[in-house]
Amino acid sequence: MAQRFNYNAKPSEGLKLLYEMEKVINHSSISKTIRELIKIRASQINKCAFCLNMHTAEARKLGETEQRLYCLSAWEECDFYTVEEKAALQLTEHITLIPDHGVTDALYQHVRRFFNEEQYFELLIIIGQINTWNRISIAMGNTAK
Repeated sequence: MAQRFNYNAKPSEGLKLLYEMEKVINHSSISKTIRELIKIRASQINKCAFCLNMHTAEARKLGETEQRLYCLSAWEECDFYTVEEKAALQLTEHITLIPDHGVTDALYQHVRRFFNEEQYFELLIIIGQINTWNRISIAMGNTAK
């Protein structure tokens, strides 16, 4: 499938706002590593090859190992993700699949053990944003190159 049209050629107000949100996310207190792991895990769930390609490349530039990238879909069974990363990934899965899982009080309390109130909200923004990008990329026919 080819990209349906170049939506960056003449960005809409909505697209401009999405790019502004990226600037906010890039200045969040959530580590770059956790941000990229969130983006990769949500993109795996959503089957967005374009975003997977982009964010695994970005993670490698940050020093992420092949082992951690290859095992991300089975993060729960791995000892080489930190407890903070695992909490963020669990939240990512629950929000990405919100009709199936929801976000229980128990999950909220678990995540809050590692992230303060502001950081919890930052996680929600990061997860929501990558889910939006996944849906745009898939609907626009973007492919990994």
